[in-house]
Amino acid sequence: MRRAAAPLGALLIALLTAAVWYGMQHLGSAPEQPIHYAGDGAATLPPFQLPGLDSKTHHSDQWRGKVLVVNFWATWCPPCRDEMPLLRAWQHRHGGQGLQIVGIAIDDPAMVRDFIDVYDIRFPVLTGGPEAIALSRTMGNRFESLPFTAIYDRQGNMRHIQSGQISEATLSEQLLPLL
Repeated sequence: MRRAAAPLGALLIALLTAAVWYGMQHLGSAPEQPIHYAGDGAATLPPFQLPGLDSKTHHSDQWRGKVLVVNFWATWCPPCRDEMPLLRAWQHRHGGQGLQIVGIAIDDPAMVRDFIDVYDIRFPVLTGGPEAIALSRTMGNRFESLPFTAIYDRQGNMRHIQSGQISEATLSEQLLPLL
């Protein structure tokens, strides 16, 4: 009986490894498929509160009057990790003009803290589990994919949502007119 279990276990591990590889190769590298809202006020920033890595609870209304980029991500997500330096640079360059980037990690807080320290992320990073996933769904993340980014103007109106890794070109196109 034990001899039969070993090949079965190896087969299951091989199948799982292949599935993860396929997902990383094909699902994680999908081209941008933005969904754009024209700013007609049809969608607004939903109220939320989540814990931050600073041990404080953060509320969505604390960024009222700012151009807000809410980015859902995880440390185990390659496209999420790839876009973090870009988001960090945008916050650094345009924070004085009213831009506020907020990361919401769907991940273990200890892993997130290590990532933030290593990559010197200086914008607020909140953490959450099912409640953060539900929030991303409320913001338009129909497939609960990561990364997912939502952009709101200074009045809290949704201006752009996107599943998948965001680019410099998309940030320029969407954010510069709002700043």
